[in-house]
Amino acid sequence: MGHKVEFQIGGITVRLRQRTILITGGTSGIGQELGRQLLNFGNTVIVTGRDQARLNQASLALPGIHTLLSDASDWRAIQTLYNEVVERFPSLDTIVNNAGIMRNLRLDQQRSLADVTREIEVGLNGPIRMVQQFLPLLKTRKQSLIINVSSGLAFVPFPAAPVYSAAKAGLHAYTRCLRAQLEGTAVTVVELAPPGTETPLFRGEFAEEMKGEKGMDPKVLVRRAIEGIEAGKTEIRPGPSNILKIASRLAPGFMFKQMMRLSKLRPRAA
Repeated sequence: MGHKVEFQIGGITVRLRQRTILITGGTSGIGQELGRQLLNFGNTVIVTGRDQARLNQASLALPGIHTLLSDASDWRAIQTLYNEVVERFPSLDTIVNNAGIMRNLRLDQQRSLADVTREIEVGLNGPIRMVQQFLPLLKTRKQSLIINVSSGLAFVPFPAAPVYSAAKAGLHAYTRCLRAQLEGTAVTVVELAPPGTETPLFRGEFAEEMKGEKGMDPKVLVRRAIEGIEAGKTEIRPGPSNILKIASRLAPGFMFKQMMRLSKLRPRAA
């Protein structure tokens, strides 16, 4: 069933098969494609989502996948999820923090204080709480994995999506610190920073900004992610994400101006 996939990190060869993997936000886009490819490698795959109808659709699209209703932004839901996973899937050894939302926010427009930080609740607080909840269990495994899905926008922000960019930059920083603190343990921490990818999230509210732009195919992204993990990389930056990372060091001002133009914002005169 599927291919034999192995990766080596820290001199230890780990097979990416026959694992029990939990993916948050797995009903569409990158999360669903991760579920599809990981199922093909013979893993037990559990995906979460906030919408039962979409979870049902995911079950039909990916026979053999397990679905659990859960909201990554709700700490109580994470506790409930943990209890259910421990009971039903006690061999869990991998979590993929993939859930996220991306909105086109104009900061000079009125918005409620409860709503304006929504991307942070889902895309930053969610992974932090997931790790905090599941880490004691993962530390009992011989070889466990935490994969945090950030974004190329963690390196150069996109002004049209300011809170999303901030959440992903925060997740990048948190993941680096988590990896440093878990060095020498049985837990490997990997960051996947996708570029713009052809998903509902990519198009969504950014039809005008993304007009004429082409995102990466989710199948290609996930394949490259797996290849990167196989090669022992702990920070995977496919395609344009790697360019953003390099540009953030070599020409940060220039690259940010390009992102401003893409956001339909005019750079101010120096």
